[in-house]
Formats: sequence, structure tokens, C-alpha cells
Amino acid sequence: MKPTLQILATACLMTTRLFAADPTPTAAAPDFAAMRAEVEALANLTEVPKYEVVERADATPNLKPILYSGLDYQGKPTKVFAWLGVPENTTGKVPGVVLVHGGGGTASKGWVESWNKQGYAAISMSLEGHDDKRAKLPEGGPERPGIFGDSTAPIKDQWMYHAVADATLAAAILRSLPEVDPGKIGINGCSWGGIITSTVIGIDPRYAFAIPVYGCGGLDKIPNHYGGSLANNEVYKKVWDANLRLDRARMPILWHSWPQDAHFSMEAVARSRKSAAQSESLLSLVPGMGHGNLSDRPEWFAFAASVMKDGKLWIREKSTAVEDGKIEAVFETQTPLESAVLVSTTDTGHTGGRKWIESPATLEQDGDEWNAEAAVPEGTTACYLNVKAGPVLTSSDYIEIK
Repeated sequence: MKPTLQILATACLMTTRLFAADPTPTAAAPDFAAMRAEVEALANLTEVPKYEVVERADATPNLKPILYSGLDYQGKPTKVFAWLGVPENTTGKVPGVVLVHGGGGTASKGWVESWNKQGYAAISMSLEGHDDKRAKLPEGGPERPGIFGDSTAPIKDQWMYHAVADATLAAAILRSLPEVDPGKIGINGCSWGGIITSTVIGIDPRYAFAIPVYGCGGLDKIPNHYGGSLANNEVYKKVWDANLRLDRARMPILWHSWPQDAHFSMEAVARSRKSAAQSESLLSLVPGMGHGNLSDRPEWFAFAASVMKDGKLWIREKSTAVEDGKIEAVFETQTPLESAVLVSTTDTGHTGGRKWIESPATLEQDGDEWNAEAAVPEGTTACYLNVKAGPVLTSSDYIEIK
């Protein structure tokens, strides 16, 4: 080989070896286990945050607006606005409840008042860096970026991280009040607040009861805007999905929704209830209830009162089954039941878009057991039974019929 050609060949060989030994670096795979660990470490927020009362004309001696310290966001300290109230004329220690608003909501004085009237201390905080008039606070935390739209940000700068932290810190404030029994703090959240509630109770085991309204886990599987946004969001599916941790929940849970809800499907609520199988639970699916940031429901107060006062659910669903064209549910309660109704549909697709029909069901008592039964209409694709005691409605298992 001629010298020039030999030099060129050697150079080419060295270049080939160089690229073979030093390939183009690829991005490191996300460490989902580390992200989950950071999220679950929020259970360690046991220290009471610093807080101050905001002087306002609409405050009362028992119900006051406060600002409390949240976690740092993008390296800067944050403040959280909340309404904090205790019942008037209390004797002894009272239970408490953390109130978690939905999307577009903020801290609610009226919601706190509703629980105060039931004998509970309560705190309702704004989770998007606003006050209760939706004015942005100078030191407010992050606003919600759509449906987990900040999943590429560091985990500690994601909105859900701060929402869970703000709820956990609010619970610490309640536990510190001299009027409150620190072992009897519950949590109640609507819509996005229901998502947060479902998430929190798998992280923090200290809650005495939980009432997620509408919101649940498994959002990536709902055939609507949630599923469309989250089908390919691995951070949601492997870090934030409440169903990942609901098996750790041990407190009684009331899953509260309605069959026509356009946001959260009945299948998703049922899956989350099944994921939380280690907890005693009630299901209440109220036809025509509507979607919103509710401030009071008789089902909430009956459920919480039975857990706080009696240490057990006021009613238990013992079994539900569909067989031979009938649905049968057995409930156990010492409270007289007044009526039973079958709720069913013959439609398919997202449950919020189906037509739901209410039809009569029989109700028979045998001691503390109540048997509700109804014929299932031909072509039924999903159904459940509702029983009522006064204004309080309790549902059987929701059943999809393939």
C-alpha cells in the first residue's frame, strides 16, 4: 500500500474505533422510584407550619382567615391562604376536617362553616397561590397547569406535590389547636380536591376518615379529557396515580359521586374503591347530584359522625351480586331504611354520557340486615342499587355487565 493511502486507512480506522468507543450519549431514563419516594416523604410533614391571622372585617372569633408557610417553590418560600374555624361553645376536644377545593376553586369560608355547625374544626385552603377572592398572593405557590401539565418539571416544583403538601400542613395546623382531638382529623375534597384526597390518603395514614367526591385514581383510563391527556403521561401513571398507593389506606372512606358525571367515570371510582380494599368504605352515587365544589351533603355528615362517635360505619354493604336477571344487595345497619331503587343503563361508553334509569326495587328487613332486590332490565350494561335513610343515600357496588 502506498504511504498516503496507508495514512488515510489508519485515520479512518482510528475514527471508526473512536465513534464505536464513544457513542452519542442518550438521555437517562426517568427514575420513577425516586420520584415516588419524594412524594411519599410528604407524610413526614408533621411539624406545624408558621401561620398568622389576616385582619379582615369578615372574620369572627371562631372563624378566621390565615396565611401559613408552604414548601419552597422554584427555590422561593410560599404562603398559603386558608379559612380556619372551630365550632362555637365546644366542650372537650372536637374532631376536625381538611377541606380540599376543586379546579377553579379557592378557600371557602362557607364550607368551613358547614362543618363547624356539625361540631368539627375545619380548614379550607387555596391550592393555587390565591386568596379566597382569587387574587394572586405575592408569595403564592404554583397554579394548576391543566391536567398534570407540569410533569416534566422537577417533582418538588410540580403543582400536585404542593397541593398534597398544603393539605398535609393544613392537617398539622388542625392537630395543633387546643380544641381539637389530633387523632380525629378527616379529609373531604371535591373534583380535583377528590383527586388530591385520593392521593393524600395513600401517602399519609393519619387521617381518621376520608370523603373523596367525584375525584379518584386511574384518570388515564377514563375515556374523556383525562384519558386523552394522560394516556402517554408516564409520570402520572407511575408516580401520581392515586391507585398506586390506595392499598395503604386504612381509614374509612366514603366514595361520593353521581352516575352522570362527565369528568370521573363510575368505572374509575369503582376501581379506586377496589384499590383501597384494606379500608372499610361506603359508596354513594346520587342520580342528578350535579358537579361542583359542594359545601355540604347529608351523606358526608352521617358517615363522619358514625366514624367519629361510634368508631364504625353507620351502614355496611355486606354483598352485591347480579344473577339470573336480578341484582341483590345486602346491607347491615341499625338505622331503619325507607326505600330502595335500581339505577341502570343500557348504553355504553363513558358513564357520564349514558342515560340512567331509576326503577323500583324491593326492600326487606331481617333484624339488622336489609335485602334490596330488583329485576335487571334486558340489555342492561351497568347497574347498582340505592337505599335511603331519610335524606342519606347509600349505594351498592357498581356493576358493569359484559
